[in-house]
Amino acid sequence: MTNHRTDSQVHDENWGPKAVYGMAIVCLLLGLAVGYLLRGSQSTAPLTSSNAPTPTEANGAETIQRMPTLEQMKAMADRKVDPLLKQLKNEPRNKELLIQIASYYKSAHQFKDAAAYLSRAAELDPKNTAIRTERATCLYFDGDIDGALSALQESLHQSPTDANALFNLGLIRWKGKKDAAGAIAAWKELLKTHPNLDKKPLVEHMIAEAQGKSS
Repeated sequence: MTNHRTDSQVHDENWGPKAVYGMAIVCLLLGLAVGYLLRGSQSTAPLTSSNAPTPTEANGAETIQRMPTLEQMKAMADRKVDPLLKQLKNEPRNKELLIQIASYYKSAHQFKDAAAYLSRAAELDPKNTAIRTERATCLYFDGDIDGALSALQESLHQSPTDANALFNLGLIRWKGKKDAAGAIAAWKELLKTHPNLDKKPLVEHMIAEAQGKSS
């Protein structure tokens, strides 16, 4: 992609409800595919708006919990990763540490930073398809659709039947490139190579929806 801003734009400091819910749906779908990348590593709980201001309504009787701005989310992530970055200076080849840092940045919607640390992790473990697939997710949400597709193709070059990569390839072709035919092809390959896929109904539903959009 030459234009690095799409419908999944994530860099506005305040999002409207439609943008938030739309992104949440795609995040959910990508999350279903990617799975838990930090197996064997320390779990990182998602960043929340618990530290964000909760302005009081005009009557002072109720409070409204607001989604934090990207600046506030980045500040929260920076606090979380600060001790990890100090550790990383002494352990620059610690793959799990790089993945953990990336996870915090991803949860804070700092996708460019997350992709950068996942790239370093991938260099340490070139055959790890899961890391490349997760990096593709971050590139996509940062607006780099072509970069995301390229990363997924690298994953599939290493592991042609990887379920996560095939799922995300279809989703990004569909949502990012408006390429319903390409998405359907990826998902059909996914079902062909994984006939007992636990999320088969979801994939079949998405194929049917994409077929409807392409007709």
